[in-house]
Amino acid sequence: MGIYEELEARGLIAQVTDEKEIRDLINAGKATFYIGFDPTADSLHVGHFMTLVLMKRLQQAGNKPIALVGGGTGMIGDPSGRSDLRKVLTVEDIDHNVECFKKQMSKFIEFGEGKARLINNADWIRNLNYIDLLREVGACFSVNKMLTAECYKQRMERGLSFLEFNYMIMQAYDFYHLNKEYGCNLQLGGDDQWSNMLAGTELIRKKEGKDAYALTITLLLNSEGKKMGKTASGAVWLDANKTSPFDFFQYWRNVDDADVIKCMKLLTFVPLEQIKEMEMWDNSRINELKEILALELTKMVHGEEEANKALAAAKALFSGDGDDLNMPTTELDAVEGDGEGLLNLLVITGLTASRGEARRLIEQGGLSLNGEKVTNPNLVVSIDQLKEGIKLKKGKKIFHKVILK
Repeated sequence: MGIYEELEARGLIAQVTDEKEIRDLINAGKATFYIGFDPTADSLHVGHFMTLVLMKRLQQAGNKPIALVGGGTGMIGDPSGRSDLRKVLTVEDIDHNVECFKKQMSKFIEFGEGKARLINNADWIRNLNYIDLLREVGACFSVNKMLTAECYKQRMERGLSFLEFNYMIMQAYDFYHLNKEYGCNLQLGGDDQWSNMLAGTELIRKKEGKDAYALTITLLLNSEGKKMGKTASGAVWLDANKTSPFDFFQYWRNVDDADVIKCMKLLTFVPLEQIKEMEMWDNSRINELKEILALELTKMVHGEEEANKALAAAKALFSGDGDDLNMPTTELDAVEGDGEGLLNLLVITGLTASRGEARRLIEQGGLSLNGEKVTNPNLVVSIDQLKEGIKLKKGKKIFHKVILK
């Protein structure tokens, strides 16, 4: 089985421009491909995870990846999949985020001479002369055709800014530039990028008179059709300072039963034959399957030691064993008065987004403190309790420790 056939079997491929050519290219290890990453935050998140894993798979098959960080296009913002205008970041914010991305990508992709490249499109986008750009590529784009793209149609009712309208041109120009400078012949991305990617292949065809290809991958959706990687407290980040290894492990340990095998195929390197065997397991082994998924993914992002710690902590929590647990912890520098209100603690720890949500959680019987169900939303946790450390449990599976330094 070639790498293309494996991607198909894992359910990764959504759309392709030229199936035979792409199949031959990547199976022979002759693709120089790129995937773009917009630096809208200082960490990559689960939404990027599948593309990073895909880059690793293709590099292992002999293909050469280009990780393109959008230090230039990030100043515009991609309208795909959005109903509102993205916040426009400063140059300083974007450059800081780019540096953070580099460190995280190195866990997945091997950079170096003859290997993967990490390129920032700020190197050419920020220096473009507007008139020169219009003369060079403007005639290659039909406004009528651009407006039929799904990414624009979604925004037309609320109002599409001219700033965002230019994003497709900038992304197409990236592919054109990478094709000329580095021989990049394939662009990969999420299925919501299809229109932008087609624009790049057409621009190369019109300007260079040669073929370039595009392949989109399946979006990481749960069984209800919603994007994975979100929790009540926000995104699931790849940075350990933003989402701890334990929380990262717990996210995958708690995925719906219906999503476990799909995530195993899309995200792990567990052989397909082994996953087929797992599909035959009795439902009584579903928690074992979830632990395997969580352990494999946490190893990739945080390393084997942290993954094993997270597994041990999860087992200890669910068995009610042990005080020295590697669970997420919030350390308080100080509290005012005789203690801290429980509603405030829930917000401080990120277990709830607001005091109102915290109150509802308690009133609905969804919170325990040190193993005892809480019924009083106005409870104040004393300073002595906080110095000793308290353990909060939200629902059946979310744990958090709070301690006063």
